[in-house]
Amino acid sequence: MSSQDILVVGEVQAGALAEISLELLGAARQLADQTGGQAVVLLMGEKLEAACDALGGADRVLLVEDPRLAAYNSELYVQLLDSVVAQEDPRAILIGSTSIGWDLAPLLAARRGVPMAVGCRRAWIKDGTVCATASICGGKLLADLALDKSPAVLMVLPGSFKPPEARGTPARVRLNLSVGDPQAVQFEKLVLPEAGDIDITTQEILVGVGRGIGQQENLEVVEQLAAALGGAVCASRPVVDQGWLPPTRQVGKSGMTVKPKLYLALGISGAPEHQEGMAGSELIIAVNTDPRAPIFEIAHFGAQIDLMDLVEPLTEVIRAKKAAG
Repeated sequence: MSSQDILVVGEVQAGALAEISLELLGAARQLADQTGGQAVVLLMGEKLEAACDALGGADRVLLVEDPRLAAYNSELYVQLLDSVVAQEDPRAILIGSTSIGWDLAPLLAARRGVPMAVGCRRAWIKDGTVCATASICGGKLLADLALDKSPAVLMVLPGSFKPPEARGTPARVRLNLSVGDPQAVQFEKLVLPEAGDIDITTQEILVGVGRGIGQQENLEVVEQLAAALGGAVCASRPVVDQGWLPPTRQVGKSGMTVKPKLYLALGISGAPEHQEGMAGSELIIAVNTDPRAPIFEIAHFGAQIDLMDLVEPLTEVIRAKKAAG
């Protein structure tokens, strides 16, 4: 019989804990509180102490350190993860829907012969069974799943859960697992994407534009509004496809996942693919002429108006208030 613990597979990038790891911990905390078990985080890599400092919401942190784990290697990682799962026997395993997660989760599920749910937005326990809401068909459909075999593997969409509040300093357990040299998979080098002019994933205020912008020339007034707010401009895919903004400004399934304090959506219909990249924003304000636009379903506030009738007056009001102190 499996334990009631929930295991999070954390990701460490360049010595720092990836944001998705904290979101997974938030999901694990919710599930563990329902099962009565612990929220446990597994970190694999090299020099992991700094990454541990952000995991105050966990009950335990398991560490597997070795220089050969400094760069992700699917062969080594799945072997070690399989060993940890056999040792810990968790109720569920949470892995992020990231490039690493898409590689690691299916390998683990196939290796252990356990069920796996992808695109998870919600997770809960019902009558002792792990359940999840999965986004499928590009986000056009949501399916509620029951995974009645342990351990269930859940791939969680970024932006679906909030990091938990710290509960103190979790116990750190160093695992003495044998790490051999990889045979089938060799790490060559890490190729980073070209840096954009602005990293929209770090912005606290974002002004998103969609088809409703009409033409590229109208971006100038939106840039002025973003500047007045102290934020940056981002876009849905149609704007980027037109070449009006670079791909680094695209929000959505095929772009960036953002979680600003304010997301002002101007002329964005709110297709599921776009929502997937910004639904985790703290405050969403939507402006669209179509009252049936899907963006209104997730917006906290909305206005049915042409964005071009709003942007310039709003910019003037914000500037005036700032000038008045």
